[in-house]
Amino acid sequence: MPLPACLKGNLRIPVIGAPMFIVSGPELVIAQCKAGIVGSFPALNARPQKNLNEWIVRIKDELGAYAEEHPDKPVAPYAVNQIAHMSNIRLRADMKTCVKHEVPIIITSLRPPAEIVEAVHGYGGVVFHDIINMRHARKAMEQGVDGIITVCAGAGGHAGTTSPFALVKEVREEFNGAIILSGSMSRGNDALAAQAMGADLAYIGTRFIATEEANAPDEYKQMIVDSTSADIVYSSLFTGVHGSYLRGSIENAGMDPDNLAEGKKSIMNFSGTSSKAKAWKDIWGAGQGVGSVADIPSVETLVLRMEQEYQASKDQLTG
Repeated sequence: MPLPACLKGNLRIPVIGAPMFIVSGPELVIAQCKAGIVGSFPALNARPQKNLNEWIVRIKDELGAYAEEHPDKPVAPYAVNQIAHMSNIRLRADMKTCVKHEVPIIITSLRPPAEIVEAVHGYGGVVFHDIINMRHARKAMEQGVDGIITVCAGAGGHAGTTSPFALVKEVREEFNGAIILSGSMSRGNDALAAQAMGADLAYIGTRFIATEEANAPDEYKQMIVDSTSADIVYSSLFTGVHGSYLRGSIENAGMDPDNLAEGKKSIMNFSGTSSKAKAWKDIWGAGQGVGSVADIPSVETLVLRMEQEYQASKDQLTG
């Protein structure tokens, strides 16, 4: 299956740590890349905008030093997530910073703009775009993206409702690039299952919220540990697009998770200064994979465990 050159030989297991609002910062990304999986963060997490340059410089410097000190260990590349929405007034400045530093992987969301693909390809980087259906996938293909992230039923964030068994097959029939599967994965054998299904990489977010390096309140991490799939609420109220959230955080905000109003796409605002976003800062996202999260380890410990699970399942299946 296709895999970009920047990933070949640099991964311990075929996993990308998904970019998560507020949660993903330099500490988490650096720990993920050192452990041998792709670490990523939304550009909008770096606030104010000038901090994005500082974050990237820190990530590059620390990963470069680690690679020199540990030439025998895989050090994965990092990725920056760009929200390509008209309300994101930082997009041009953030992309200028990413191009300056030649960020190896750019993950685009909501719209796959040709200008971003062109800019990233100009320095040899790759673009992965997340989608929830084939209509979005075809638009991304037209823009020349290198990888498609299939955000399927059960995923955290702005998840879709299509089964991975359906969406991955349909994308593969029309796309020769890398396919990254998102949806309810939290263990190493899940990554192997994603490959068996036809994907190249697993896209895992929720499991990394409950790690030492994640920039999440302790209460958030513990709620991940204490929750099951039944505690995930799928609602459009908070951003205007359907997403997956922890029932307990909605109840703590004084709302009834079973009787939430419908949101409208017109309220979507990624300017970084939205009062609506601040109002929902304690509404915590998570995917249905929470039921298999039982502890809050370091990223290194977690990835090593995932590697063991991946290999054990592979050995079992091959006899």
